[in-house]
Amino acid sequence: MAGTSASASALGHEGGVSMMFSINDIPILKGDNYNEWYRKLDLYFIIGELDWVLATPTPTEPVLPEREDTDTDASWKQTELAYKKAKAEYERLYAKWLPANKKCLAVVKNTIEPAIMGSIPDCATVIEYLEKLKNQYTGSSKTYATQLIKQLVSERYTGGGIREHIHRMVNLNNKLKSLDLAFKEDHIVHLVFASLPKEFDTFVVNYNTQPQTWDIEKTIAMCVQEEERIRSTTGGSLNYVNKKKHANFKGNFSSSSSSSSKGKNSQQHRPQEGHALVDKDQCLYCKERGHYKKNCHKYLKMVMEKRGIPFDENHSKKRKAS
Repeated sequence: MAGTSASASALGHEGGVSMMFSINDIPILKGDNYNEWYRKLDLYFIIGELDWVLATPTPTEPVLPEREDTDTDASWKQTELAYKKAKAEYERLYAKWLPANKKCLAVVKNTIEPAIMGSIPDCATVIEYLEKLKNQYTGSSKTYATQLIKQLVSERYTGGGIREHIHRMVNLNNKLKSLDLAFKEDHIVHLVFASLPKEFDTFVVNYNTQPQTWDIEKTIAMCVQEEERIRSTTGGSLNYVNKKKHANFKGNFSSSSSSSSKGKNSQQHRPQEGHALVDKDQCLYCKERGHYKKNCHKYLKMVMEKRGIPFDENHSKKRKAS
């Protein structure tokens, strides 16, 4: 990779600035990462102040004029002066463009797999070479976009930091922007809510009852606040996964225990003196029968008031009636 290192140094010298990252930071093009590869490649050329080559065609040499019979000495002299001026400008531009084009081609060819490079016909300019690469990977880009969309809509939060979870979803959507397939911001907010576990059900209901919509920044801030509230009510520990499996395991273990163990367990679950017996369909918050705590509008009202959000009691009654 001696040529690669030399190319990196030359790019930094050509732009008059030190490179913020080396050519090794450009991922190797393998077929399924075209957009990421091109984004890093473009950034590399911008820092090296060689991005102009990607938008500048090969300088065209002026055609040597021929004197016509109708040309006077004065007009011919003007034609010769104009040609000399155009020729000097061409030589100046070509002297600048030629080494820059060679450097860019070297960088491109040193950041793609040899098998891919062998499938691309050789080109004189980096513009032509990149265009052939783009045409070859149009189909791969479509497959890549499908994978991103599937991952985005099926993303689920299972712990580890809700801020990082939302950032991952936003990053997936940002990757779709280069393919002109990005979701709108309010769509991403709804996908975030759909990805939350059941512990956030009250929080999601609260959002859906409000006429205002949140942007990504507001969604992150409120989700972090809600997770901290949930964490405080559970003693600082959260586990959003395997709860159902854990409960089933306990149930199977209890069903397979001996009759003496069942008797012992039944005694352990008897209410102690001074503890009220709670019916199966009794709310643990308001103690009324006929609904559970998660459906209790009094509990929802208390949670919303603590957060300074007005509570629409009519909406809760409508939900209860439906």
